[in-house]
Amino acid sequence: MAHIFEGVGVALATPFTNNEVDYNALEKHVDFLLENGVQAIIVNGTTAESPTLTEEEKEQVLEVVVKQVDHRVTIIAGTGTNNTAKSIQASQRAKQLGADAIMLITPYYNKTNQRGLIKHFEKIANEVKLPVVLYNVPSRTNMTINPETVETLSHNEYIVAIKDATNDFEYYEEVKKRINQDEFALYSGNDDNVVEFYERGGNGVISVIANVIPKEFQALYDAKQSGQDISKDFEPIGKLLDTLSIDVNPIPIKALTSYLGFGEYELRLPLLPLEVEDAKVLVDAYEQFKAGEHE
Repeated sequence: MAHIFEGVGVALATPFTNNEVDYNALEKHVDFLLENGVQAIIVNGTTAESPTLTEEEKEQVLEVVVKQVDHRVTIIAGTGTNNTAKSIQASQRAKQLGADAIMLITPYYNKTNQRGLIKHFEKIANEVKLPVVLYNVPSRTNMTINPETVETLSHNEYIVAIKDATNDFEYYEEVKKRINQDEFALYSGNDDNVVEFYERGGNGVISVIANVIPKEFQALYDAKQSGQDISKDFEPIGKLLDTLSIDVNPIPIKALTSYLGFGEYELRLPLLPLEVEDAKVLVDAYEQFKAGEHE
């Protein structure tokens, strides 16, 4: 069975103008990503500020992306919540709107145990019957999917991948030895660790930085697959990522997406934009990267 994608998937930001979703900017951004070689688009995830989007906005964003992509790459909808029934409803709606797969975060706040995780994920997968990407991001949820649990879930015909945002390679190796990687994909959820992630056999990344440098980030994966040493190629990207770490995601990346013309530099509370001088530092770092001044 082929993986749902190989290489770079983009955790798509949601553009706002006057505190409304800017659907024209969204279409432009999707076109930019497709023209620059991304392999998947992840809609309504963390980077999308999904907790502040209404259900109607989430559906319309997905509908716009599905239409714009027109089956050219895989579309993965973030539909997971800490409410199993609501996750099923959102996932079924995403399926109706044309999503190719769904991404399910671990329950947060009312976090469960490992038995509860298995029942939660399996019930959604079996009801919706779409490929499922598990999303393990303990830094945001205070909940992790144990390697033994990943192994159990990987036997479900619909659960086909994990987005691993632990940045823990001991965890990665333990998961890797427990799954059949021909059928179950391992995607990094951390842009800054892709060199080692790929060296250890990872299948790709669900990326934030690829919102603005999709071509360069996909080129890294392609170079690695052709047997090249990509550590030097990553260095300028690493410098840009260092600058991007000035604040929590998606505050910094939206300074750059807006700079490229994809909506205004707006976020919804509780998130606030960077101070003007910090945003300028970030834009200058991006321009230096694009100009090749890192060489």
